[in-house]
Amino acid sequence: MGRTALYRDSVPWRPARAEVALEHDELLIEMPGKRMVRHRLHGVDSSTADGVVAAKHEARVQRRFVRMLILEGRDCGVVLITPPDQGAVAPNVVRVPEAPPEAPILDVRAWEALADFLLAGGRLSACSIADLARLACIATPQFAVLIGEVAAQRALELAWSGTGPLRGSGDIESQLQPLVLASRHSPRAGEALVSALAHIAGATRRRRAL
Repeated sequence: MGRTALYRDSVPWRPARAEVALEHDELLIEMPGKRMVRHRLHGVDSSTADGVVAAKHEARVQRRFVRMLILEGRDCGVVLITPPDQGAVAPNVVRVPEAPPEAPILDVRAWEALADFLLAGGRLSACSIADLARLACIATPQFAVLIGEVAAQRALELAWSGTGPLRGSGDIESQLQPLVLASRHSPRAGEALVSALAHIAGATRRRRAL
């Protein structure tokens, strides 16, 4: 770890996390005090960077390492950070920007799913089924239904590519395994899975009727 001047150090406190809910053109952030903040995503530029937050513990201040997701636009300006538990940055060794003190802290999985989606242009069509499964976990109920339909269409394309019209629905549903796994711990992913299965059932019936 010497090259990066990042060293492991146990975190004696767990800063409160924020929760995010993604809509097709908006990001809702529920702050730890239950205050809801809404950001429009249209025209927003997204970028990521390494950063630090200052944490006071036992009368001394540490610079804790975080990853920053920076959203900038006419109607949006917010920095979302990962939890400061990956290690401390040695003072005066590595110069990295300091995250805003009010920056919402997201769990790593939610931060990564959101960052990957926005950095790829915010288009569901660019997502794999595994990406869609991660995204469904942080979606609003309405957006989760749409994500399920997109995942179903992707599963149909993968299962039917290069095959005849008699391909079994079980083969199609097996393509949705990432969504099935995500649904075991996320109600939103479960809603996306129900939407995907319904879309597949309808598409299969229509295909067989041709």
